[in-house]
Amino acid sequence: MSDIRHSLLRRDALSAAKEVLYHLDIYFSSQLQSAPLPIVDKGPVELLEEFVFQVPKERGAQPKRLNSLQELQLLEIMCNYFQEQTKDSVRQIIFSSLFSPQGNKADDSRMSLLGKLVSMAVAVCRIPVLECAASWLQRTPVVYCVRLARALVDDYCCLVPGSVQTLKQIFSASPRFCCQFITSVTALYDMSSDDLIPPLDLLEMIVTWIFEDSRLILITFLNTPIAANLPIGFLELTPLTGLIRWCVKAPLAYKRKKKPSLPNGHVPTKDAQDSGGMDRDSHLLYSKLHLSILQVLMVLQVHLTEKNLYGRLGLILFDHMVPLVEEINRLADELNPLNASQEIELSLDRLAQALQVAMASGALLCTRDDLRTLCSRLPHNNLLQLVISGPVPQSPHAALPPGFYPHIHTPPLGYGAVPAHPAAHPALPTHPGHTFLSGMTFPFRPIR
Repeated sequence: MSDIRHSLLRRDALSAAKEVLYHLDIYFSSQLQSAPLPIVDKGPVELLEEFVFQVPKERGAQPKRLNSLQELQLLEIMCNYFQEQTKDSVRQIIFSSLFSPQGNKADDSRMSLLGKLVSMAVAVCRIPVLECAASWLQRTPVVYCVRLARALVDDYCCLVPGSVQTLKQIFSASPRFCCQFITSVTALYDMSSDDLIPPLDLLEMIVTWIFEDSRLILITFLNTPIAANLPIGFLELTPLTGLIRWCVKAPLAYKRKKKPSLPNGHVPTKDAQDSGGMDRDSHLLYSKLHLSILQVLMVLQVHLTEKNLYGRLGLILFDHMVPLVEEINRLADELNPLNASQEIELSLDRLAQALQVAMASGALLCTRDDLRTLCSRLPHNNLLQLVISGPVPQSPHAALPPGFYPHIHTPPLGYGAVPAHPAAHPALPTHPGHTFLSGMTFPFRPIR
């Protein structure tokens, strides 16, 4: 690598960047012939940091900076390289070498260039770059994933009105990237503050994607070998938890955002109270999204059974439901129940529906006692009471102790051999007169 470095030092910035990609392409192509997953050692990464990200190797040296035109030319060089390289394995390892965070001073330059590269790939529909970015999102800590998501949202949903249409078109070009992008933006926009409510253009685009083909949010799960223990601090296999958070918290978060505040503790007039909450467009979008999530959850049992994961892998972690319930409880207390009774009821109705369908499909693994404890401090809600105290679906397997959902008694993933579940499970009985969500074992309110 030292010989390559000396030759690169004699070139201008753009020529050096182009040549370092050329040399590493040869290097990794050779490595891949002897090892399917070559280890990226320190040498290639240092070359990339010095000649692509312009981070000097010598201590105390001033970093070089490309002007705007040079940076645009560098992005074009990188886009063309990934487009022209026909071997996906080589593309992936070069992309990983370029953009995997190293925990050093080059990471800011690395993330800035990555955001611009993926934004350009969206604009000119460079599918190989989007596919590499999807893999990057899957194996990179979530703190970096949300930075990329924010860069794309800023470019396509905030800066230029109408540019979201360009981002929306990648749905058919790279569904895998779209799935990972949705997971990233739900991690970014967690509705914990008014600034973290998703922009309307972003929400509308995601709802359109999912409503058109709800299987989109399962792409990563269906095409990923499942490890015994999913890594902590990375994106989840699906955006289900984040999307449920959006739908459940939305009525309260929008009410908080527009909550009228008057001095001297005066009670707002009825007109001022009615002005709070979300507009009709947002309300309809969250309703459509909630319906799509429930439909996806209902088909999950089939996919979990096919992968022999039914009852062994929870795609919606109970530990992630705990903070959601706490946030709902805090928001309900923060808002005056007399002024937000409809929003609180809608939020709890959606939570109850999501919990019941997730448990019935095996996506959420918990007992009724766990659920009762979790929801005990929430405001009263008839539907939620039915979920935590209603009848338990009958197991197609052996008799189980009362109060447990059937799949709970299969050993967790990674703990010894388990007998395979039947390929098909008998349909759960529907309640007379309620055709909506036929998998339910008791009546419930339809989505509003």
